[in-house]
Amino acid sequence: MKRHLKRALELLLVPVAAAIVFFEDVLLHYLGLAMAAIARWPPIARIEGWLAGLPPWAALIAFAAPSTLVLPVKLAAVWFAMQGKFVLATGAIMLGKVVATALVARLYKILRPTLLQLSWYLRAETWLFDFRDRVYGFVRALPAWQAAANAIRRAKAWLVELVSGVTSR
Repeated sequence: MKRHLKRALELLLVPVAAAIVFFEDVLLHYLGLAMAAIARWPPIARIEGWLAGLPPWAALIAFAAPSTLVLPVKLAAVWFAMQGKFVLATGAIMLGKVVATALVARLYKILRPTLLQLSWYLRAETWLFDFRDRVYGFVRALPAWQAAANAIRRAKAWLVELVSGVTSR
């Protein structure tokens, strides 16, 4: 019975964990590159410089602000859903999440040195990342995760071989 419960939990956990890891590893990487490119625009660079000079309490407010900025997008999604336009509602939520994630990631990069001056923030961040790393370690040790990772590696190798064979002709 215990083995079946563990297997059922693996089947439920691994896809969710895979989505989270994919989101964090891939999407955040490319969003970070895009935001860094945008940050080279002089007006944005000036704003980022100003943000970096904020005192810790103001940096905390600036870091939390994107959560409120996404509220109109969420309200639009609710309005779309009430109109029966579920594709638009889903698109609005996805767009809002991607934009908010990109903005929060960039703000984190800019404001983190200032936020670390708050001792409670340092403790909370340390605890959160330790917890995340333990969860990732647990999930990556699951046989289902390892099988999926091996399948993805084989697919990538096959694709590289296929593309290199096509381009060498």
